[in-house]
Amino acid sequence: MTQRSPDITTVHLLRHGEVHNPGKVLYGRLPGYRLSTTGEAMALAAAEWFTGRRVTHLVSSPLERAQQTAAPVAEALSLPVEIDERLIEAANAFEGRAVAGGAGVFAAPGNWWKLRNPFRPSWGEPYVEIATRMLAAVEAARDAARGSEAVLVSHQLPIWTVRMHVEGRRYVHDPRRRQCGLASVTSLVYEGDRVARVDYAEPAGATDADAVPGA
Repeated sequence: MTQRSPDITTVHLLRHGEVHNPGKVLYGRLPGYRLSTTGEAMALAAAEWFTGRRVTHLVSSPLERAQQTAAPVAEALSLPVEIDERLIEAANAFEGRAVAGGAGVFAAPGNWWKLRNPFRPSWGEPYVEIATRMLAAVEAARDAARGSEAVLVSHQLPIWTVRMHVEGRRYVHDPRRRQCGLASVTSLVYEGDRVARVDYAEPAGATDADAVPGA
């Protein structure tokens, strides 16, 4: 008797596009941060990349920039956008503070106590908690899109953390080395309930090296 092959399901983790952020602050979960004109073009490029794929399920972080990125995907694929709080940006003690230049938070001695433990990390939501909530959202989407594809619109650190989790890598890392550019797509390809591989694409091109990380 021939054994039936497991269903192949792909969960795509789409990072939102560029945000209008002239003050170069770490905006985190703050309201009012929308896509820039360039970010809107990035979202359109991502939507074009998904056109023609077998996407049956579309979910977004509740933050405005993520929903803006999801909107053209929804239009291109004629899908509703569901909201999942588990896809939200990571909490961060430096939210709303400048993170670039000489006046950045890392240059102020008064902030060094918050940087004492990069393994947790001590300045924000623990990596293990980010991975746990993101994995739950990914698995829910996988189950909703069995045998097809799902798109989840989220943020750089949550996407990178869940990728490290499924690849069995340590959470602590250099933010400058995350492979998760603006409007990039990190794809978890499942065979049944097992992640068989992780793919990566940049439909809108590579992110500028000077972009503020973690957004």
